[in-house]
Amino acid sequence: MFNGTCGTNLKRQVVVGICAMMKKSKSKPMTQILERLCKFEYIDVVIFPEEVILEEPVEKWPLCDCLISFHSKGFPLDKAVEYAELRNPLLINDLNMQYFIQDRREVYRILQEEGIDLPRYAVLNRDPDNPEDCNLVEGEDHVEVNGEVFPKPFVEKPVCAEDHNVYIYYPTSAGGGSQRLFRKIGSRSSVYSPESSVRKTGSYIYEEFMPTDGTDVKVYTVGPDYAHAEARKSPALDGKVERDSEGKEIRYPVMLTAMEKLVARKVCLAFKQTVCGFDLLRANGHSYVCDVNGFSFVKNSMKYYDDCAKVLGNMVMRELAPQLHIPWSIPMEAEDIPIVPTTSGTMMELRCVIAIIRHGDRTPKQKMKMEVRHPLFFELFKKYGGYKTGKIKLKKPKQLQEVLDIARLLLIELGQHNDCEIEEKKSKLEQLKTVLEISVLPKDTTAEYSWQEDGPSLLLVLKWGGELTPAGRVQAEELGRAFRCMYPGGQGDYAGFPGCGLLRLHSTYRHDLKIYASDEGRVQMTAAAFAKGLLALEGELTPILVQMVKSANMNGLLDSDSLTDCQQKVKARLHDIMQKDQDFTQEDYQKLAPTGGSSLINSMKVIENPVKTCDKVYALIQSLTSQIRKRLEDPKSSDLQLYHSETLELMLQRWSKLERDFRMKNGRYDISKIPDIYDCIKYDSQHNASLSLEDTLELFRLSRALADIVIPQEYGISKAEKLDIAQAYCVPLMRKIQLDLQRTHEDEAVNKLHPLYSRGVMSPGRHVRTRLYFTSESHVHSLLSMFRYGGLLDEEKDQQWRQAMDYLSAVTELNYMTQIVIMLYEDNNKEPSSEERFHVELHFSPGVKGCEDEENVPLGFGFRPASSENEDKKPNQGSLEDLSQDQTDKALPVSELLNLQRKSPMIRSHKAGSMEVPTCRVTGSLSLNCLLNWIFLVLTHACSRLCLQPRPPRVLPRLSSLCSGLFNASALGVSCSAPNLRDYAHTHSPAAPIIPVTFLISSELLSMPAVKRFSVSFARHPTNGFEGCSMVPSIYPLETLHNLLSLKQVEEFLSKVCENSCEAQAKTMKGGSALWSLLNEAGMLHQHYNCYSQNNKPAQHLQLCSKSLL
Repeated sequence: MFNGTCGTNLKRQVVVGICAMMKKSKSKPMTQILERLCKFEYIDVVIFPEEVILEEPVEKWPLCDCLISFHSKGFPLDKAVEYAELRNPLLINDLNMQYFIQDRREVYRILQEEGIDLPRYAVLNRDPDNPEDCNLVEGEDHVEVNGEVFPKPFVEKPVCAEDHNVYIYYPTSAGGGSQRLFRKIGSRSSVYSPESSVRKTGSYIYEEFMPTDGTDVKVYTVGPDYAHAEARKSPALDGKVERDSEGKEIRYPVMLTAMEKLVARKVCLAFKQTVCGFDLLRANGHSYVCDVNGFSFVKNSMKYYDDCAKVLGNMVMRELAPQLHIPWSIPMEAEDIPIVPTTSGTMMELRCVIAIIRHGDRTPKQKMKMEVRHPLFFELFKKYGGYKTGKIKLKKPKQLQEVLDIARLLLIELGQHNDCEIEEKKSKLEQLKTVLEISVLPKDTTAEYSWQEDGPSLLLVLKWGGELTPAGRVQAEELGRAFRCMYPGGQGDYAGFPGCGLLRLHSTYRHDLKIYASDEGRVQMTAAAFAKGLLALEGELTPILVQMVKSANMNGLLDSDSLTDCQQKVKARLHDIMQKDQDFTQEDYQKLAPTGGSSLINSMKVIENPVKTCDKVYALIQSLTSQIRKRLEDPKSSDLQLYHSETLELMLQRWSKLERDFRMKNGRYDISKIPDIYDCIKYDSQHNASLSLEDTLELFRLSRALADIVIPQEYGISKAEKLDIAQAYCVPLMRKIQLDLQRTHEDEAVNKLHPLYSRGVMSPGRHVRTRLYFTSESHVHSLLSMFRYGGLLDEEKDQQWRQAMDYLSAVTELNYMTQIVIMLYEDNNKEPSSEERFHVELHFSPGVKGCEDEENVPLGFGFRPASSENEDKKPNQGSLEDLSQDQTDKALPVSELLNLQRKSPMIRSHKAGSMEVPTCRVTGSLSLNCLLNWIFLVLTHACSRLCLQPRPPRVLPRLSSLCSGLFNASALGVSCSAPNLRDYAHTHSPAAPIIPVTFLISSELLSMPAVKRFSVSFARHPTNGFEGCSMVPSIYPLETLHNLLSLKQVEEFLSKVCENSCEAQAKTMKGGSALWSLLNEAGMLHQHYNCYSQNNKPAQHLQLCSKSLL
């Protein structure tokens, strides 16, 4: 170990002095570098003792030719400057500039002068002598500093660089609060706080928050021509420090771009710090410097220690050897700079994963509509820019308060009137007021302008409910965990559990991940929870949401508020068909189910007579509301708290509203309420079953049958209508998918993995692009319709596609967490111009399992079964199938296997004193040997709870081959070799020596971690085998719809459907915008409002409005 000097040498030596606090001068990085520096023939190193630095005058400090000195806590920088002036050594790091580095204001000033990109910022100096520099105005979702406005999220940094208490403030739309960063304490570097107000004492820099997708880059220079960069998880993400087996923070070398290398050179020269660390934020395609730390070494990198000592030694000798007449020549070898990739490298041919995912379990959505004409509503409409677009959306508390104030005012004024029509409007206003006054409900209000025969009006739509539940968060997080398993490979610190390949890719900056979500709160929180599971994050969802999830409401990518003309006509026709008080005739079947979907036909058979079924549903709702009222009258249950803090009173309100709205005054039924009824009974059946209300299962059964017709058919009855409506919803998304695929296979200018860091990586020049789109039911229905009816493949010519279409037609519901997944693979053995170079796979899962789904589960064909065309081909080197032969993936001893299971995050908690375990149904065709060994594992698991030791059978097959036949939801029994779909009949023939088996499997065993490499079985069914926690249904595994599409096929299909919709959409938009412009230019939009404002008194407004509509 280095002890402070290099020993004695009779030749003239260059003395390098180390003047720093002992904690720094004796640190492991410094010791490693100095040991290497001493290997230079003419260099001697002397470490200044700390007591000398602190207590002795500079005249008594050791002599040196070159000084490495830097400031840290407690270091007397003034004395070091005095010593340098006295002895005039060669300074590795300038000492006077270190004063500037201690002040973030000076750091930013110098960076700005050098033309280096910074986040937009403003300085708040709380200086009594200069009050003009302290102008702070704080709003609910922004802060204004000296006239510069920073909307949340923004960053608040103390001006003192030694103060690491940096705060990030989040907007109310993301949950509010703040993330508080600090110097690492144990395994934490930040903590979430609900506090949303900025600090009121001290001076700060306020800067724009830069979305970096949760990763920071730290750059370390050794002179202007050398830079080493490492990526680490951002401390602002979840505050947990990722550490390796030695307790060191996990970081990975990354490759700097040419522009970033230039920035590193500029920073090094501007601050005159040869050894210098600074922080880079990579955001929106640019790199920004957000901090300069001064003297910093890389930790735990032998390559960096070698390079740093070599660069410093050569630098010192180059400067001082001539002065001291030392015979030293400059070595001619090129310096090997250790730089590795950003988005590069995957261990197999997977290049791109695109997933469209519906949000998780939510509270029932509720809404009310009312037409309003009062000038106060028009004033509000004008205030928030409604006349520009014809529509406004109000979500902020302040905006909703304004609507509430208007409702209260109108109710007071209307209290004097007893007119029947006015009473009806009063009840609407009362409902509006009641909902807005319940603070716990998330709400938003939209107002849309329309022109009626008797003048303009506003359609006010109030929506509440629809909030992501705790169960929904668990579903999303668990699906994120399971989703990792679709990514191949994984070694090193991540090799102990499934999905390690994805984590390693992401941590080494070779995973290009973008997460998009629509602007609905439940969708955004689902995306954040999914990201938490996918990337093994911890803590609150708000910081993850702000940093990882991008709002995608631009250009209708994932949001669509208004119905198309076609959809309105379809709903009207659907309403007429469902109003017939007779059994469905053959003609009705043709009208309502022209596509011949089996799930649709089965639901029609259950309903028989739609009106009589609606009568039953209405009677059951009446019975339900009556039961809830009786419970409310019971003192024991009046304060009963239901799931997610709902009360019996709130439960009664939503069911009473459905009871009022479902059956209209004319005795007919409002079919549009059927989805809401099913929504509510599904929620209560799952989450409030403890109430034991009568006939809920019958209500669930009937409303589900009705919903299974109404919901999918609202998106089109015929194929043409389905395509028309689907194009209106999801063409922007399909264009984005097309762009994602194009950019993946066209992007050849990616950074390459440095050979020294690419051991074990089979394709170091690759990167994986992942694009996740979280949205609502409408986009999932529409996108699936495009794939089914848009002409991607011909069912008559393609057997696999025909079987996939049969499977989709049997799916009854696109439930929460429904997934459509597109995976792009590359075959390196094919010519770059060949159509066979890239192929695409299409996968689908109908999401969460329903309450009674087990008996009627549609059978798919497993995840990634081999296609008939590839049956006889050997797997390519590094392919997914090839992993089944990987010798590093070996079975664990059963005892170790069971120990691992107890650590699984996917296990449902067990009842005390019970042998009950969570189960999922697996129906398959298994060999007798496989079945016997599986039974042995189940018995071992059971016996381990009873401390028994079962005797093993003679042969226990490898874990991968044992499990591979068990991770299938189909009756195909997909094995390690992934059987051919064409052999379906053969594998089910009576002559086949296989025993059909149906039994229950513990989810603990289904969530077995892989060893060193993830098992093939996990790749085949990544979403199978977890139940989550109590009241959280499991999610159907992905099923492959097609696994042999060429990229050219998919691109031509996407181009065709996008082009077909362009002309129709252009005409519609042109017509709509022309009409709106015409109204605007004619002044008709303001006519009604101005008429009231100029010609009527307040009391007259009210009377005029109340006699028509409010």
